[in-house]
Amino acid sequence: MSTPPRLVADHVVLVDPAGDPIGTAPRATVHGTHTPLHLAFSCYLFRADGLVLMTRRSLAKRTWPGVWTNSVCGHPRVDEDMADAVARHAAHELGLVVDDVRTVLPGFRYRAVDAAGVVENEICPVHVATTDGLPAPHPDEVMDLRWVEPDDLARAVAAAPWAFSPWLVEQLEQLAPLGGLRVLAAGAAR
Repeated sequence: MSTPPRLVADHVVLVDPAGDPIGTAPRATVHGTHTPLHLAFSCYLFRADGLVLMTRRSLAKRTWPGVWTNSVCGHPRVDEDMADAVARHAAHELGLVVDDVRTVLPGFRYRAVDAAGVVENEICPVHVATTDGLPAPHPDEVMDLRWVEPDDLARAVAAAPWAFSPWLVEQLEQLAPLGGLRVLAAGAAR
């Protein structure tokens, strides 16, 4: 007997330290004080003018409510291609169609604990993509958004890292040797 598609869609992929799938768990039960290692993604969306979309997480979010973060993050479904997961979440959270999804940090992994004690523990490949649409944010996901210059974002994170998601701070540190978001913006806008 197979699992109904609706239930599979509400599960996250559990992984071992090498990133290999070892099972699934209901999404609603995964983020707590003992969060198992699981698969996620982050994506930075760029416009043709090189600006990157930053979003402020809704206060309804279970983890890091109200903080500024990258354009879109989420969890792929079981057997879902990462580019498809990025496109699905961008459409749901921001009402945007994305193009040219590229992986820029395939092995990004982090663990962080928020003020409420909720743990994020993810292998979270980082992607960039382009869009030319106007965002229509879903209020349960995004409370604010801004298109910003990549260099301005880097300066803001350096000045006040506490105002941003911990994964964004770590991602920018790891992207710096690659030329940072400015170089990625040029590549994304090709």
